[in-house]
Amino acid sequence: MTITDVEAIHLRLPEVAETADGTQDVLIVRVATDEGLTGIGEVSSQSYVCKAIIEAPRSAERRHGLREVVVGRTVDDVTALWDHMYVGTNRYGRRGVAIHAMSGLDLAFWDLKGKAEGRSIHDLWGGARRERVRAYASHLFGDTPEETHTRAVEAVGLGLTAAKFGWGPFGKDPDLDVAHIEAARDAIGDDRELMVDAGCAWDWETGLERIELFEPYNLGWLEEPLGQDDLKGYRELCSRSSIPIAAGEMETTHHAFEALVDCGVHVLQADVAIGGGLTVCRRVGEMATRKGIRVVPHCYSTGINLAGSLQWIVTHPTGDLVEYSRSPSPLMRDLVSNLPQLEDGMVRVPNGPGLGVELDEDVIERYRVKE
Repeated sequence: MTITDVEAIHLRLPEVAETADGTQDVLIVRVATDEGLTGIGEVSSQSYVCKAIIEAPRSAERRHGLREVVVGRTVDDVTALWDHMYVGTNRYGRRGVAIHAMSGLDLAFWDLKGKAEGRSIHDLWGGARRERVRAYASHLFGDTPEETHTRAVEAVGLGLTAAKFGWGPFGKDPDLDVAHIEAARDAIGDDRELMVDAGCAWDWETGLERIELFEPYNLGWLEEPLGQDDLKGYRELCSRSSIPIAAGEMETTHHAFEALVDCGVHVLQADVAIGGGLTVCRRVGEMATRKGIRVVPHCYSTGINLAGSLQWIVTHPTGDLVEYSRSPSPLMRDLVSNLPQLEDGMVRVPNGPGLGVELDEDVIERYRVKE
């Protein structure tokens, strides 16, 4: 099966707010083959930039656009294709946005391989360890603790056993931070898992002060309390923290996750649409198993990302949790016509070929950014 074309489709809501919400703007990737099969993927990044990286014409060696790198190659060995893309872009890539763009192609390649063999991706990898995965509601903090309480009540009503809150007004004032966490904990009770995303708000000394304030609320993890490049700070904080520290949603390649492990991070949060696709996430999962570290996919964009996250984490020995965005955006709720749904706080893993999901063409046309 030979790749004949790669299409980068930019979808964008009419108004994009300055909030930490990746469901407003997304890049969809379609990979066509000579056998008539099409694979789909997603890039959760700066869509205009990643579209250019995919569509850039042939240049000198190791600096081509991704379409030029892969057209004419076969999809027999997806890992080899990943390595080929990495080498073909390494004069301007190796990390960052080039790997983001590669993520979408890698997802599409695994989707194609599964479709060609009539098997789900998790079946290609040895089969699912469970049919359903526990989900956690992913919310932004409300403008007030009362709004946070209301959103947490909604999570309970969905039957969820875990919820995460982040960003918004959080991180600026310690008393207000505690008030928001207290409101969320009060709403979900003591028998459900509560996580907090600090949004890279502090240095490690401030983070440690906040952790001491948050200890009474039994947090499952504190996510990205420090800047993403502050590895020295993470070494200091992780060795002292009484709350598990989670990080990794913006990291690319398994090399970056090895660095987080060396810093003592307790929960790795690879994103299949950012970090390098399923190929990288599979490597991260294998490393985490060897190190005895928890892995939970970061997933806050569309149903393609959700499907990829489920296909991956269901093969992981301890993969019992997946992020489930509660954003009302049609790019999250409607783009995938058979979006995996919440069922009593769980999400059923798609069993169809490849990713196991289909796209709604009407939604694509409605939100497609015209050239």
